[in-house]
Amino acid sequence: MPFTPNETTNTNLNKYSIVIPAHNEEEFIRITLDSLVQQTLIPHEVIIVNDNSTDGTPAIIQEYVERYPWMKRLDRISKGEHQPGSKVINAFLAGYEIAQKDFDIIVKLDADLDIPSHYFETIINHFYQDSRIGMVGGFAYIEKNGQWILENLTDKDHIRGAFKAYRKETYDQIEGLRPHMGWDTVDELLCRFYGWKIVTDESLHIKHLKPTGAVYSKSALYKQGTAYYALGYGFWITCIAGTKLALRKKKLSYIIYYIQGYLQAWKNAQPKMVNKEQERFIRRFRWAKMKQKLF
Repeated sequence: MPFTPNETTNTNLNKYSIVIPAHNEEEFIRITLDSLVQQTLIPHEVIIVNDNSTDGTPAIIQEYVERYPWMKRLDRISKGEHQPGSKVINAFLAGYEIAQKDFDIIVKLDADLDIPSHYFETIINHFYQDSRIGMVGGFAYIEKNGQWILENLTDKDHIRGAFKAYRKETYDQIEGLRPHMGWDTVDELLCRFYGWKIVTDESLHIKHLKPTGAVYSKSALYKQGTAYYALGYGFWITCIAGTKLALRKKKLSYIIYYIQGYLQAWKNAQPKMVNKEQERFIRRFRWAKMKQKLF
């Protein structure tokens, strides 16, 4: 059943820990780690997961681990995960396993970010403001023609997967992150299911040094359809999402790939990321959001 957080969860919110999955990130990881060193509120612990890198990433990580006692390195060999979401989240989960569990806030962070020095102090202050806040994040900016502009890929009430910060209680209640495409959507849906608030702060600008490219290949669209099934969206919401993309891109085939992926997942009885009660909540929530946009 949905849960309402109590009013005692804001005591001693002073420790945030970070897990950074890193695969071949030698170009940008120094910038990310330097930005953590320069935070006005230093992390309690940073675990950098070297996920089978073949470039200079491990050596760079080692430099920082030797310099800062609150940084740790974990080497991991991926086990051939090809499904989007699986590789990065399995790396995160491996790092989470070795983390000290006395943190108040847990952060999943990418290794290609330039983070403002006041970012995490501001994040922690948000958590302090309301004991019902379960997740907080800023906004990603990308460089275009010499200017840093908003990386406008999602709604403004969504926290990008590159920088997710969770209250410990929230993370535990949603049962952690799912190694599946759609992990950075289902976490927020479950957050709402259990009565937690999600806060996005437009004043917090993170520079995304290696922007996420929108992939519209047949395979990617097919996998998006399977992800919608796993999220519990249902057939009609999947159809509407596919139709919107097809109309925006003027490619009728896009909706076909969405539906094919969804139906194949249904035919194979693919495990879902949510239970029946959560699925009903998610569908009601998605329908409500669509009606808001119409009216």
